[in-house]
Amino acid sequence: MTRSLKKNPFVAKHLLRKIEKLNTKGEKETIKTWSRASTIIPTMIGHTIGIHNGKEHLPIYITDRMVGHKLGEFSSTLHFRGHAKGDNRSRR
Repeated sequence: MTRSLKKNPFVAKHLLRKIEKLNTKGEKETIKTWSRASTIIPTMIGHTIGIHNGKEHLPIYITDRMVGHKLGEFSSTLHFRGHAKGDNRSRR
């Protein structure tokens, strides 16, 4: 189910506060966050956000085409390493 249109898109409060503080100063630095469910809003454009994938923070540069998507979409958590060589099930 999607979020109600009466509410604004979900953005973690600490993340929004940090971005607004950097916008007023006019600085650019990487912002670390664990909030993968946050929606990208237009005030985030031009910033680099380190999104946690469960192991490390992946730096993602926010562009205008990412607005409306979630932060978690841009840092995958799964890494497929291939099938085992002697595994006959994967050949079926």
